[in-house]
Amino acid sequence: MTKPKRLFDFPYHQLENNPTDSALVTKYNGEWIKTSTQEYINKANAISRALLRLGVQKNDKIAVISTSNRTEWNIVDIGVLQLGAQNIPIYPTISAEDYEYVLNHSESIYCFVSDEEVLEKVNKVKGNTKLKDIYSFDHIEGCKHYSELFKLGEDESNQPEVEARKNDVQPEDLATIIYTSGTTGKPKGVMLSHWNITSNAIDSYPRIPLKPNQNKVLSFLPLCHIFERLLIYLYQYAGLSIYYAEAIDKIGDNAKEISPNLMSVVPRLLEKVYDKIIAKAEELTGIKKALFFWALKLGEQWEPYQKNGAWYEFKLKIANKLIFSKWREALGGELHTMVSGSAALQPRLSRIFCAAGMQVMEGYGLTETSPVIGVGMYKDASFKIGTVGKPIRNVEVKIAEDGEILIKGPNVMMGYYKDDEKTASVMTGDYFHTGDKGELDQEGFLKITGRKKEMFKTSGGKYIIPTLLENELKQSRFIEQIMVIGEGEKMPAALIQPNFEFIREWIQHKQQNIGVSETEIAESEIIHNRIQEEVDSCNTKFGRWEQIKKFELTPDIWSIDGGHLTPTMKMKRDVIKEKYHHLIEKIYRK
Repeated sequence: MTKPKRLFDFPYHQLENNPTDSALVTKYNGEWIKTSTQEYINKANAISRALLRLGVQKNDKIAVISTSNRTEWNIVDIGVLQLGAQNIPIYPTISAEDYEYVLNHSESIYCFVSDEEVLEKVNKVKGNTKLKDIYSFDHIEGCKHYSELFKLGEDESNQPEVEARKNDVQPEDLATIIYTSGTTGKPKGVMLSHWNITSNAIDSYPRIPLKPNQNKVLSFLPLCHIFERLLIYLYQYAGLSIYYAEAIDKIGDNAKEISPNLMSVVPRLLEKVYDKIIAKAEELTGIKKALFFWALKLGEQWEPYQKNGAWYEFKLKIANKLIFSKWREALGGELHTMVSGSAALQPRLSRIFCAAGMQVMEGYGLTETSPVIGVGMYKDASFKIGTVGKPIRNVEVKIAEDGEILIKGPNVMMGYYKDDEKTASVMTGDYFHTGDKGELDQEGFLKITGRKKEMFKTSGGKYIIPTLLENELKQSRFIEQIMVIGEGEKMPAALIQPNFEFIREWIQHKQQNIGVSETEIAESEIIHNRIQEEVDSCNTKFGRWEQIKKFELTPDIWSIDGGHLTPTMKMKRDVIKEKYHHLIEKIYRK
């Protein structure tokens, strides 16, 4: 078979080249249930036949909303795409009002939901949409189960029509509309063609470190996000077995059960894993504790390609045997590579996990670029800490005069759905304006230096890049979230959400007489002074005009539900400013 050109070609490619009895594996009622490549295709075809009988036409829109990754998602995805219809994935965590907006803007006519909670939100707004029906993956009273479509599609007499529809789908045709949760305003519908995503998967393929007989992947980042969805097609292309984690808090347990070789992560997850490891280490005593922190210090100095020399590598072998091997065991013992995306990764974490034998390859991309632009790769000297690797093949990166990263390639979106004006505002000829600032070094590695829109000037005319300060300060275990402010003001300042969980442990350990509620922690002078030490330490790494002169602690947890964060965990800066307007006033006006 030739290389895939459309998204639904991937499972067929796997069937022809690397068929497996565990193409997709999901845990139901405590048991891992495997779906073979052949069964995956058979079920997708049954969905296609059923949707044809329901009258689904080319370019109809079908919404899919799932709180967790599961086999059903992929079966529906291929079943919809084969007909020339479009899959509209929706973030489960957004509000019912946002569901209504996306369902109406996309003009979705059917909706698949994972569970009762999602169904409840969809039912709230269904009457205001064009939805004809809803199908659920879980068995829910009063809702049609998606297996009813297998019954409807059981009769194969209309399979020739499915084949005709498949043949009619061109690589340039629209495959999906992904609504990006903007930090301001209504979500934008990013239109991606079959070839946008397919070419990106094939062009990213050489960056995957495949090893013989090591073919298990653990997936937990949301499939409604293009990063994980792209990886799923890529894994199918590579013939890997995909295991879906039950939930983010079950990753450790699931990893121990299946011993994955590859995993995609976001920096926040690695930070949490690291914090848990450190918290356990703090409980050690004597030689065990000393050995742990010796190994950790060694890990912080790690450089790729044995640049630290033979003596360092000898010490690292000891650290691996005594300490880091236990880290690997906690994640199944077979994990050799993690791909990190969606936000900047602290170089320190990259070094430590790489030293521990679990290489972290940082990547970079946007929904509008399908998404991969660049990603690190250990072989061929294509890995450099603090960068997102080199651009993948067929993707051209250009740095504009103002430092903005511009992208040209087959992965650049078709445009924003129903918004030609917004589309035109981000394109110059064939180049897409990312809104990110970066640099290409002499070896061709791409480094992200900040967000163009987030950069601001103080009243003294000095430029501040808040992400640089934020990424530095987020390395502190006392700080969960931080937002640097100060546009048009005399100095930079910050709003900080303390790491309440860690601080409670710290209070207990230090036997401090402080209340442990969020409000008591945020208002505590002792905590404020302790965090001031972290800020002072950070400030030494920056010019005087960039240093954070004042900060305030927020008394609640920044969350998606609270409106502080987008579903991809990016800060909604305008919302945060509005919520804590009184604290900003306290910083600058008192």
